[in-house]
Amino acid sequence: MAVEGAEFADETPTIPARAAFRRFWPLTKGLRKWLLAVWLCTVLAALAETEAVLLFGELTDDALQKGSPAAFWSPAGQWLGVAVIGALVAYAGNSLAAWTTERFVMRLREHVFDHVQQLPPHFFQRHRQGDLLSRLTSDVEAIETMVVSGLAGAASAAFSALFYAAAAFWLRWDLAAATFVLAPLFWLAARRFSGSIKDVSRAGRVADGAITSVVEESLGNIVLTQAYDRRDAERRRLREEANAWFRASVRSTRLNEAYEQLVQVIETVCVLAVIGIGAWEISTGRMTLGRLLAFAAFLGYLYPPVRGLAQLGLTVTAATAGAERLIEVLDARPSVTDPRHGVEPGRPDGTVEVRDVSFHYPGADRPALTGLSFAVRPGELVIITGPSGAGKSTVAKLLLRFYDPDRGAVLLDGVPLRDLPLARLREYVALLPQETLVLHDTVRANIACGRPGASERAIEEAARAADAHDFISRLPDGYDTRVDPHSARLSGGQLQRLAIARALLRDAPVLVLDEPTAGLDAMAARRVVGPLRRLMAGRTTIMITHDLNLAPDADRIVVVDRGRVVETGRHGELLARAGAYARLHRSQNNAVLDTGELRMPLWEEDRPPAHGAAYGNGGHVAPAQPDGRLPFGGGEAWPGR
Repeated sequence: MAVEGAEFADETPTIPARAAFRRFWPLTKGLRKWLLAVWLCTVLAALAETEAVLLFGELTDDALQKGSPAAFWSPAGQWLGVAVIGALVAYAGNSLAAWTTERFVMRLREHVFDHVQQLPPHFFQRHRQGDLLSRLTSDVEAIETMVVSGLAGAASAAFSALFYAAAAFWLRWDLAAATFVLAPLFWLAARRFSGSIKDVSRAGRVADGAITSVVEESLGNIVLTQAYDRRDAERRRLREEANAWFRASVRSTRLNEAYEQLVQVIETVCVLAVIGIGAWEISTGRMTLGRLLAFAAFLGYLYPPVRGLAQLGLTVTAATAGAERLIEVLDARPSVTDPRHGVEPGRPDGTVEVRDVSFHYPGADRPALTGLSFAVRPGELVIITGPSGAGKSTVAKLLLRFYDPDRGAVLLDGVPLRDLPLARLREYVALLPQETLVLHDTVRANIACGRPGASERAIEEAARAADAHDFISRLPDGYDTRVDPHSARLSGGQLQRLAIARALLRDAPVLVLDEPTAGLDAMAARRVVGPLRRLMAGRTTIMITHDLNLAPDADRIVVVDRGRVVETGRHGELLARAGAYARLHRSQNNAVLDTGELRMPLWEEDRPPAHGAAYGNGGHVAPAQPDGRLPFGGGEAWPGR
């Protein structure tokens, strides 16, 4: 069966603003009543401003032009009351609008983040992390501008323009009609600039994501940057992306400024036309000064919302570029989904069967696995080995159901994995990945994520079993010490033992170890072998590794090459065949630097050594046994062997 989920687009789709709006409008469900309240406040505020302008005209004619102080107090009091009411309504509307917009941003960000967490590993290999961060931040805010703020702004501008236009027509319909002839110029100006602004906004957002990516990658590889003196190269990378952002930003500013200045000229023409016609009307006695000033005030109030409506179109056009980038992420489909009618078995015994599995990564030129088959019984240790690129880690991805096979099936206690709910499957199968995964949190939280809600006692017992309690106790805040993936507080071996404690706490019946000693020196690797043995005790264990020092203790070894099983058997049998496994074993043992020290005995936790070393180098080093097994002290032996 083919992998579920469509392949995501390689290029950002181009969509119209209306389609983008319809895509995200459903996320306003539950917030629409508050949007209506914002619109109501907008209507009341516009009415208050309209009344204030009319009262200003009355004050001018009755109090100022006639010089009558007595005629001042009544309209002045009314004006003050209208101003206070308008201020309260505007405050309530703006506060509610801010609350609504931020709720929408939170909801959209959670929606996108939840979707991203379901996407397959190859999605993240094809998208730079910094660019994804940019989409989850600035692009999300752009969509909020288009869907919520833009809608509220459009309502506010439309109601304000309607009331001011109606008042202007009520004062002098002929004069208003003459001046409104120029109103379409605003629309023509906005239409002229919209296409260019959308293009430059899209380029700016892409460049912004690229800058974030360069900074994130450079800081994440700071040791490489400093060790190989790559400061100039990293600076050039940043400058290239920054220059693209600079050009897009400057062009965007120029376009927006050109539009603003063109609109200012159009407004000036309209105001001058009103003043010229009004002066002629006053000279003929057909219009009072107060009415002319009120009419001019209405035009002054009218043009900003009209201009705002046109500017809003440009803002929405620019925000569409962000919507397109986010829609590209949302259109990427997960490779696997929960079954409609999933099987809900109890805790499985742990029998794992990979039955004639073939798999092809999306977009890859050749299959990763072809007709792969093997089985692991409860309590067994099966090692999967082979050259780099043979497909070993792909097996781990299928066992955790990051992908489904194109053909064949992976079964747990006879039940195909695709029939199990994802959450239940991953509760039963624990992964210890090649890269030690550490949360930016406390040591306690890092262990407890293996079983949320675990007690303090359970966490400490898992740490003791992982041979981690002693070094944790020596940390400044013990289990409350904060660590992160790049923390200098802990060595690679200590971080690996935290991961082992996490897996111990999870207590899953099936354990998948992906290169558990990769990246560790001989000393650190030796220290994790004992905890690994305790972790594997009584569990169905599949170990994917190049390190063959643990091979003598395996119940079975599966040698994979080019996605196929080429040999299978026990360590001694495979060596006697002098085939692929024997060549792998011989090449490792003949290496100048190998991990043969793993055959040394474990010792008790050393006292903190001098000179800042992580561990001491004392203790007796015992030779390996003739059969290649590890001479672990204390009479400890592989369970079930």
